[in-house]
Amino acid sequence: MRAAVFDGPGEISIDDVPTPEVEGPKEAVVRVTHTAVCGSDLWFYRGLSEREVGSRVGHEPMGIVEEVGEDVRSVEPGDRVFAPFVISCGRCEFCRKGLHTSCVNGDSWGGAQAEYVHASEADGTLVKVPDRHANDEQTLESLLPLTDVMGTGHHAAVSAEVSEGDTCVVIGDGAVGLCGVLAARRLGAERIIAMGHHDDRLELAEEFGATETVSERGEAAVERATELTYGGSTHVMECVGAASAMETAIDVCRPGGTVGYVGVPHGVDEEGLEVASLFSDNITLQGGIAPVRAYADELMADVLGGTLDPSPIFTKTVDLDGVPDGYEAMDNRDAIKTLVRI
Repeated sequence: MRAAVFDGPGEISIDDVPTPEVEGPKEAVVRVTHTAVCGSDLWFYRGLSEREVGSRVGHEPMGIVEEVGEDVRSVEPGDRVFAPFVISCGRCEFCRKGLHTSCVNGDSWGGAQAEYVHASEADGTLVKVPDRHANDEQTLESLLPLTDVMGTGHHAAVSAEVSEGDTCVVIGDGAVGLCGVLAARRLGAERIIAMGHHDDRLELAEEFGATETVSERGEAAVERATELTYGGSTHVMECVGAASAMETAIDVCRPGGTVGYVGVPHGVDEEGLEVASLFSDNITLQGGIAPVRAYADELMADVLGGTLDPSPIFTKTVDLDGVPDGYEAMDNRDAIKTLVRI
């Protein structure tokens, strides 16, 4: 089969690799029809995080089940499925708590920007799309973000304890931040203040439900957000991962408030976290890598019901051969998120 491979910073190629097969009773092989390039993929693409040269890339699969092991019960060949960015068993202590990203039997996809993927734990991972929606392209594009960014944005809102009538601040205008706006609206926030640096993305944030936007940088951004929230917000969603974004989140959080953080950390260890501010203002910090599988069914219900549509985050579409161009477009900020149709 063909798959996207990391050849070094700024270099993605499409290579021939072995096609996966079912070898165990809990496994499945899925023929990928849709996948995406994630903002977190840009860390290794830019050479800012470690990744083995020659490794396959991508972690957001949707497709058709090709083959299943003898113990698989939730799906069968021919089913349309999507899956979170990590594999989980659904039966261990952590999966039962809704913390699928800490699954003791967890696994990675080994590269989902490919023609096929192998799920070592099919029942705990694959989410079946109802047959009546299985071939509706618009619905499928609306469901694809549930593999990662929509579930991650929702985790930010849940971690920040956003609820009906609240005011919240969303830091970041990438795909996760924009999905965080959708999530905050879905949970009933009355005011949603989106902070970012790109006018076109902030316009989309407003379409998604942001009531105000902040485009200033640095201290000016903090001052503006603090002014809009009359001293800071009780609910802050950090959707970037950079040290500067975390600092901003803490700075705009009202004493006694909560920062829900989901951005993949980068630079925080080197620059340190201002724990004194958290301590002195009794600010709660909670979140982490999103257990997307825990949210998939409820979010899918809203997509299928027509009340949730994150598909506008896809501003560039490519085929498998176009994946390198998809990375480049996102790296250059020419695309928010790249959809890959295979």
